[in-house]
Amino acid sequence: MAKIYYQEDCNLSLLEGKTIAIIGYGSQGHAHALNLKESGCHVIIGLYKGSKSWKRAEEQGFEVFTAAEAAKQADIIMILINDEKQAKMYKEDIEPNLEEGNMLMFAHGFNIHFGCIKPPKFVDVTMIAPKGPGHTVRSEYQVGKGVPCLVAVEQDATGKALEMALAYALGIGGARAGVLETTFRTETETDLFGEQAVLCGGVCALMQAGFEVLTEAGYDPRNAYFECIHEMKLIVDLIYQSGFSGMRYSISNTAEYGDYVTGPKLITEETKNTMRKILKEIQDGTFAKEFLLDMSDAGGQVHFQAMRKLAQEHPSEKVGEEIRKLYSWNGEDKLLDN
Repeated sequence: MAKIYYQEDCNLSLLEGKTIAIIGYGSQGHAHALNLKESGCHVIIGLYKGSKSWKRAEEQGFEVFTAAEAAKQADIIMILINDEKQAKMYKEDIEPNLEEGNMLMFAHGFNIHFGCIKPPKFVDVTMIAPKGPGHTVRSEYQVGKGVPCLVAVEQDATGKALEMALAYALGIGGARAGVLETTFRTETETDLFGEQAVLCGGVCALMQAGFEVLTEAGYDPRNAYFECIHEMKLIVDLIYQSGFSGMRYSISNTAEYGDYVTGPKLITEETKNTMRKILKEIQDGTFAKEFLLDMSDAGGQVHFQAMRKLAQEHPSEKVGEEIRKLYSWNGEDKLLDN
C-alpha cells in the first residue's frame, strides 16, 4: 500500500531561503502562490508577456516576471499552465535557465509521462497534485484545512526530492488533509481515465442522455433538468461526505431500491469493456497523441472547438441557464466569465 504523509511528516523549513516560481496564475496557479506566500515562502510568478493575469498577480502582492526570468531566479519551478502549452514553454523559457539542484515540479504528470518534457539529469523532478480545483485548494487553506494531494518523484538528483516536495505540499495546505505517494505514470493514467470515463465524459453524457429521454417522452424540459442534472450535486455531495452507503441512507427506500435494480442495467459488461478500451488508449499514448495533434498549431484546435460548440448547443444548456436564475445563490462565485 502506498504511504500517506501528513503534517508531521513534512518540514516547511526546507523551503526557507528558496525562491519558488509559479508558472501560470490561473485556477491552480493563484491558489498555490497565495497559499505558499501565506505559509511564509518566497514566491514569484512567471507569465508570458501580455498575460491578462499579470496585473491580477501584482495586485495580490507578487513580483511578476516572464517565465524565463522567473525560472532563472528560482530554486523551485512549479509549472501550472495548460498541458498542451507546457512542452513549448519549457523548451524555450525554462530549460535554458535550469541550474544544478533546482526542482522542477508539476501538478499533473502528462508531459513527463508521455515524454513531451525531458528534464536534464541534474534537477529534481517531482509532482504535487491537489485532488481538487484551485478555488477549493485556496478556500480550504483559508479556513485552516486542506485538499488531499498526490506526491510523486520522477527524478531525485539531490537526494532530497521527496522531502522538498512534501514541504511544498505542506505549504499549499495539502498535508493538512493527507498526501498520497504515487508515480507520474499512475497519476497520469488514472487521472485521464477518471476524467474521461467517469467524472466528465461519463457523468455529463449520462445526465444529458437522461434529459434527452425525458424530453423525447414529452416531459417538460425544466422537470427533466431538475431530475437528471440539478439533483446530481445533491447525490454527489452525500457520497463525498459519507460514501455510497451514507448517500443511500439519506435517500428514500424507493430511490435506493431503484439504484440497486437499475444501475446494473445501465452499466453493463459492455460498458465496462468500453471503459477498458478507453484506459488502453490512455496507457498506450493514443489519446495523448490525438489531443496534442488537435491542440497544436498544425491541428488548430479544429476538432476541439467544434466539439465545444456542439456541447454548448445542447438543449439542456439553455434550460439550465433559465433554471439557475431561480437559485438563491445565482450570481455568486460564477465560474464562467460573461
